Amino acid sequence: MPRLILASGSRWRRQLLDRLEIPYAWESPDIDETPRPGEAPEALVHRLALAKAERLAERFPAHLIIGSDQVALFDGEILGKPGDEATARANLSRFSGHRVRFLTGLALLDTEQGHHRVCHETYDVVFRHLSEGEIARYVERERPLDSAGSFRMEGLGITLFEKLEGDDPNTLVGLPLIRLCEMLREAGLDPLGEP
Repeated sequence: MPRLILASGSRWRRQLLDRLEIPYAWESPDIDETPRPGEAPEALVHRLALAKAERLAERFPAHLIIGSDQVALFDGEILGKPGDEATARANLSRFSGHRVRFLTGLALLDTEQGHHRVCHETYDVVFRHLSEGEIARYVERERPLDSAGSFRMEGLGITLFEKLEGDDPNTLVGLPLIRLCEMLREAGLDPLGEP
């Protein structure tokens, strides 16, 4: 069993983690992602990222467990996954010609040492002006119903943007690899270390 565990069922996060060429296992945690009343976006992504990692802690008592969670922020509102086509289309209509901020929470839980580290990264997306037809065709073709912000950066979603701004483009996909590498090195698991 690898020492590293990814607490996620997302194939996109697995594809990102694969890039580090570190052996790992993954399991999807089942947690309630509902924001608490008055919860700040930063506190929400921190709480959910850590909760995902903690959900697997008992099953993996001597491991490093990665948890990650993402929300979109627009006009002061926290947006999660749209869930249906109508909501996805409505979100993209609202975003047309505007900037949307994404917050991605990242947690690394060391179950052997009994400590964790949690942080978040931000990434901004500036949407180009989109027609209703473009929005409908995009949602029909990509079906981004389980993606915060109603698009998938990994696919056809790139056609929706005018500009992307942030330190690590992987943040937008849902796993900030630059920060994760830093956390892994601090925990004694260097992606470029001796095998």
